[in-house]
Amino acid sequence: MEAATVMAEIGKTKLDSGWLAARSTDVELTGTQLTTTHPPTGPTAPWMEAVVPGTVLATLVKNKKVPDPFYGLQNEAILDIAISGREYYTFWFFTTFQCKLTGNQHLDLNFRGINYSAEVYLNGHKMVLPKGMFRRHSLDVTDILHPDGQNLLAVLVHPPDHPGSIPPKGGQGGDHEIGKDVATQYVEGWDWIIPIRDRNTGIWDEVSVSVTGPVKIIDPHLVSSFFDNYKRVYLHATTELENKSSSVAECSLNIQVSTELEGNVCLIEQLQTQHLSISPRARVQYTFPQLFFYKPNLWWPNGMGKQALHHVTISVEVKEHGESDQWTHLFGFRKIESHIDNATDGRLFKINGQPIFIRGGNWILSDGLLRLSAKRYRTDIKFHADMNFNMIRCWGGGLAERPEFYHYCDMYGLLVWQEFWITGDVDGRGDPVSNPDGPLDHDLFMLCARDTVKLLRNHASLALWVGGNEQVPPKDINEALKNDLQLHPYFETPSETDKSPEEPSTASPKDPSLYLDGTRLYVQGSMWDGFANGKGDFTDGPYEIQYPESFFRDDFYKYGFNPEVGSVGMPVAATIRATMPPEGWRIPLFKKLPDGYTEEVPNPIWTYHKYIPYSKPSKVHDQIELYGTPKDLDDFCLKAQLVNYIQYRALLEGWTSRMWSKYTGVLIWKNQNPWTGLRGQFYDHLLDQTAGFFGCRCAAEPIHVQLNLATYSIEVVNTTSEGLSGVAIEASVWDLEGASPYYKVFDNLSVPPKKTMPIVEMTYPKSKNPKPVYFLLLKLYNMSDYGILSRNFYWLGNYKLLEPYRKKNVPLKITSKAFIKGSTYEIEMHVQNTSKKPDTRSSTYMNNFVRRDMEIDFDMSSLNFHSLQTGNDGQLKVNLFRRFQNYFLREGDDSDLRVATINGTDAGVAFFLHFSVHEMKTDTKEGEDTRILPVHYSDNYFSLVPGEVMPVKISFEVPRGVTPRVTLSGWNYHSSHTVH
Repeated sequence: MEAATVMAEIGKTKLDSGWLAARSTDVELTGTQLTTTHPPTGPTAPWMEAVVPGTVLATLVKNKKVPDPFYGLQNEAILDIAISGREYYTFWFFTTFQCKLTGNQHLDLNFRGINYSAEVYLNGHKMVLPKGMFRRHSLDVTDILHPDGQNLLAVLVHPPDHPGSIPPKGGQGGDHEIGKDVATQYVEGWDWIIPIRDRNTGIWDEVSVSVTGPVKIIDPHLVSSFFDNYKRVYLHATTELENKSSSVAECSLNIQVSTELEGNVCLIEQLQTQHLSISPRARVQYTFPQLFFYKPNLWWPNGMGKQALHHVTISVEVKEHGESDQWTHLFGFRKIESHIDNATDGRLFKINGQPIFIRGGNWILSDGLLRLSAKRYRTDIKFHADMNFNMIRCWGGGLAERPEFYHYCDMYGLLVWQEFWITGDVDGRGDPVSNPDGPLDHDLFMLCARDTVKLLRNHASLALWVGGNEQVPPKDINEALKNDLQLHPYFETPSETDKSPEEPSTASPKDPSLYLDGTRLYVQGSMWDGFANGKGDFTDGPYEIQYPESFFRDDFYKYGFNPEVGSVGMPVAATIRATMPPEGWRIPLFKKLPDGYTEEVPNPIWTYHKYIPYSKPSKVHDQIELYGTPKDLDDFCLKAQLVNYIQYRALLEGWTSRMWSKYTGVLIWKNQNPWTGLRGQFYDHLLDQTAGFFGCRCAAEPIHVQLNLATYSIEVVNTTSEGLSGVAIEASVWDLEGASPYYKVFDNLSVPPKKTMPIVEMTYPKSKNPKPVYFLLLKLYNMSDYGILSRNFYWLGNYKLLEPYRKKNVPLKITSKAFIKGSTYEIEMHVQNTSKKPDTRSSTYMNNFVRRDMEIDFDMSSLNFHSLQTGNDGQLKVNLFRRFQNYFLREGDDSDLRVATINGTDAGVAFFLHFSVHEMKTDTKEGEDTRILPVHYSDNYFSLVPGEVMPVKISFEVPRGVTPRVTLSGWNYHSSHTVH
């Protein structure tokens, strides 16, 4: 086993590879023996390759010692800790690292998260890590390093003290015993996840070693304060410093603020050096003189502006020793305020003085087995930004999310509502009724809470601290959190008549960086103080399928800000085949009830995977059945995507229709699944998007045109701080034959900033002879250049008439250009419905979308054309490696351009087209998943009227040695993803 090498240079090295693990009862050696005379030499029994960071169960799955708990019913074959006992999941983890210090250097061994307690052995020396999942551990191991630089590390990890048991009916948090510990509460199971058998035991977060000189930098705190309408900004910084040496340290303490310009060039905006002396073995706190910035670039959430981030570096040099330590962080200048809005009684957030209408969702965690990675976090957060969301709520039964999560929220502009580890079900409610007094050790809870604040407080995206989910923490914990997280006066929301101070005053309270946080509000629970009814009554939800028009009705939801409203989330058929055996491919039985409603009866595997039906007997007719009773899995999943798109677009459009007049925000329950669940998700655990993803992307555009499904008024939404003028709406209706019985343009429109405006009522459905099913296409565009600001496509009427429409043979023309860089592919597709020439009345058929400066997009500046081929099954196939050598020989030569056509003789709408990316294979087995995931699409599940062109940008990475192909399918081109 190779050891991680740590050079004797200042800095941190992660220990994230080369680990071995073994069940403690299978190892007869002591920790001292393992780290001196009898170290394991490799993955030979009982030792196996370990997942670190990760959990015991993640390690067992990796080594195929247990089946994949997320596949089918296989979790039932894994022994639960309630039956096995805690020793069964008590594991040794072992690794080695090389480090030989020089001079007055010191080495710390750091654990950013262990669940739940551990004994650490290094070179025969024992150290005990106390309990608590959400606390960091830093051990000075300088004096026990091996003289030759080869160091042996063994960690014995114990599960939570109260893992609990799972009642026969499951329930929210099992028997709630896990609530006695400061740990994740979802691990005993919930209505959206199965029990996690080891309760997430393991070294679940980063392990590292860090080399410093005599003086160490600890937990700096950065705060920015704003004056003169954000023209003047002051950066405040406080850090702790520890002198590890036995002599006085004469220090030069530096702080530098820089901005990255084009070409990896950095502009240093501020540089300051301070001198101080630190007594031997002392730990002191030092506050820098504030740094001044004039008109800095501000950090804005997604949809409001750019995410300007500055590199802040704090370093310390010690006289006669040189550089001793360095700390760096990406920091955004921004101010977050919130108050309870008088008009709606909902909590209203302001960023840099601008109100922001919250449209986002709830987040549990990336993976139920805590197989967390920066790469997956990046995909997760970019997906949220792609949906045009601006907030993620980290639910209290999950994690205090990791710095990597927050890093990408900073990068992509997602505000974060972070809860502590309290839930109503485990801490005061449920069956059996749980203990309302929280964990047994309140001091431990507060230690973990304070440590979490220090870990996360410098992130621009962090917007709100909340005590718990649908529950207030016990009184003493709640009071301690209120006290510790009180706002500095600079960040208290002033009344409308108050003016912010003109200048930082010497008479002002202490420097804001001396607070534990001081910049963000603390709210005691998710249904208090401007959320739900504000009083803690159970007034979030509902969590089931709805009629789309219901979201627009006055009586749908009474309160100003809904922290949880949930619905369906069926993935595509390929995901079902990839995550379940064939008996799980059976679709639900559609059972007709005497009152005319349909009850869906899913197969047992779907029930185990928490499937939520697309009907609500006595309340909502089955929304899949509207398209005709599905025949098989592919048919069911495709129709489910139609419903997903409509359901979530309507949810967000219904809320946005009453922006500021009734609502201040909404968070959908939930965005994704940390396992292969079948409810409440916009992308599945394999990272493939549902159509609901693109329904949200459409509805949450910063500038948006929409149809109010209750009043049939066309509305324009402008959530930006700039008014719209000189814009027009093109409204066209299309029938199944490709004719347009209705076409109107409403021009010379103006829309104020931060406003939803009804423009005109659609008269078509009230005409004498409306079509029984029809398509409505709305486009909002600039009159000056026909640039599209928003495009929205609806299908309305009797959906059963769409079934024979699947036999339509609508011709398409597709061109593509692609750029390959290493394993990354960026492709721009142009899809045109060629069944008719563009409508002579329309000047928008090319769909030249207006790009806003703040938008995250692919770098398509140097794309080159590639060949395309069409398969016999009518699917478009793009062979990115065809004429591979010619591509590089003739880079930039467009003579290689080829255009793919899908022939057809019918005229009409190309309906619900869907791109996917696959591995090129000559033969596949039934149910084999050939998809390449994840893929980022600028749009998907789209439709094209005759003559219309749609640009779609696609970005993905491929594994080494894999040839990718892109397929296009849809309602008119429905087929399986079988590779030919």
